[in-house]
Amino acid sequence: MNQQLLRSAKYSVLILLTTAWLVGFSQVERPQNVQKPNVVIIFIDDEGYGDVGCYGATAFQTPNLDQMASQGMRFTNYYSAQPVCSASRAGLLTGCYPNRIGFSGALFPHHTIGMNTEELTIAEMFKEQGYATACFGKWHLGWQKEFLPLQHGFDEYVGLPYSNDMWPRSDVTGEKLSEGVGRSDFPELPLVVGNETTERITSLEDQNKLTTLYTEKAVDFINRNVENPFFLYVPHTMGHIPLGVSEKFRGKSEQGLYGDVMMEIDWSVGEISEALEKNNLSDNTIFIFTTDNGPWLNYGNHAGSAGGLREGKLTSWEGGQRVPFIIRWPGNTPEGTVCNKLACAIDLLPTLASIIGGQLSDNTIDGVDITSLWKGDFASTPRETILYYFGKNNLNGVRKGNWKLVLPHTYNSYDAQPGNDGHGGEQVKTTVDEPELYNMMRDPGEQYNVAEYYPEKVQEIMTVVEKYRKELGDLNVGIEKGSENRAIGKIES
Repeated sequence: MNQQLLRSAKYSVLILLTTAWLVGFSQVERPQNVQKPNVVIIFIDDEGYGDVGCYGATAFQTPNLDQMASQGMRFTNYYSAQPVCSASRAGLLTGCYPNRIGFSGALFPHHTIGMNTEELTIAEMFKEQGYATACFGKWHLGWQKEFLPLQHGFDEYVGLPYSNDMWPRSDVTGEKLSEGVGRSDFPELPLVVGNETTERITSLEDQNKLTTLYTEKAVDFINRNVENPFFLYVPHTMGHIPLGVSEKFRGKSEQGLYGDVMMEIDWSVGEISEALEKNNLSDNTIFIFTTDNGPWLNYGNHAGSAGGLREGKLTSWEGGQRVPFIIRWPGNTPEGTVCNKLACAIDLLPTLASIIGGQLSDNTIDGVDITSLWKGDFASTPRETILYYFGKNNLNGVRKGNWKLVLPHTYNSYDAQPGNDGHGGEQVKTTVDEPELYNMMRDPGEQYNVAEYYPEKVQEIMTVVEKYRKELGDLNVGIEKGSENRAIGKIES
């Protein structure tokens, strides 16, 4: 009997050891079979730092974004690449300060320039790793075929090739402009599918459908790619003027039309999140929400809020470039956290490449890997500085840590009577004559210039200024370009 018990015990131990070995083997092998994370980036137009509930928005609600933040992380010192449309998009997609690759301002229908094929885009990086890729929304990096998304790494595209106010119509009434008035010589807005214009946007009513259209395309793309890793980029047309919103949200907010638009964008976030959940993809998806620049404040009640930051879009003050950034990455990003470290749109390419094992090109980029921050390691400081380039190639400021040095430059201030109901108000040409220093920890509104109290800090940041003046140029001091600027793409004549 004792021998039988002994044999039984030995057999049980053998079973346990075998089971443990098999479990260990399966754990070693499993990572090879786990699909790389999907990535979704929602990119809003002209939404300010104060236009999301968890960033202090009032008079409208953003429950889906607030939930996303509670399930992940929001940044308080995240910056767009520049405070204007085309340049900010170029920065996000290439990991470069836009002036490094020849981008400035916003491209118009008469321009014959766009994204250079020599630049590696984030979509191309994903595509090289076997990802399905799609862009639904505003492109604004060149409208000719060679500049459109399908030529820069995207498998699918539906959207407008530039801003929705670049049309021959009134932004207030939608009526056709008389010859010689404003943008009357512009073509009607093209809605592009793939590389072809399939219809024209010719009324404000047509614009009302854009947010829903992009959202439906995004959801459909997710549903079709459950078995494939995918990169989905949704650069919404709204809330750029003229504002458009579907009937399901018109009149729903206390704030008015702009609030309605923000509520529909929040709905879009919810629809895309729900599609991920229904397809059991949420746990393996990096979901990001951010915006291209701050609010266009001279449009008054049709503009957003900078959330107490100074100025807005088209300026190098904080309201122009500091924007919301929310990331949800289950199992990696700690839930309900706030990151106060510096980060920028140009960091997305190298960070995502690091996460999925993607390859970068040999071109110099300015972005840094901020994976450590996304994973909650707030003791790390992957980014030490932010450059505030604007205009053709003007270095208007540098932030280093909690300090920001504003350099002498001229800008159009919003310190004037704003417009209303779609009409733009005046702006005041304003000059910064001497370097100004601000402590971003104590004074994020940039109200108190403390340069005279901290001359050593001014000199410390000036070393960064001089470095980049040599490398990228600075028209504010007569340096048209530096030693490392690259050319924008051009139509060969």
